[in-house]
Amino acid sequence: MKVRFTGGRVRARIDDLELAALTRGESLETRVEWPGGGWTLTLDPYGDTLSGSAGHLRVGLRARLPELLDPAQEGVTLNGPPRVTVEKDFGPQHG
Repeated sequence: MKVRFTGGRVRARIDDLELAALTRGESLETRVEWPGGGWTLTLDPYGDTLSGSAGHLRVGLRARLPELLDPAQEGVTLNGPPRVTVEKDFGPQHG
């Protein structure tokens, strides 16, 4: 998963294997740690809410997963705060 932060927004880009993991009910997580702190983003296929606490942002995708699976859709956006966009980033790396 690739993650980008901008003012009030988070964008996560997932590949085809990561989307397949979400459809199997597996959460996706990326983490950055540093001395005294860190940050974690979790995409949760069973969750319903967008919540954050102590450097951890959890994005519930249950209601939006069918839309994300639609080949005609590039991604989904959850209005936060923060506003979170999950986009499909399918390249030739797994084809």
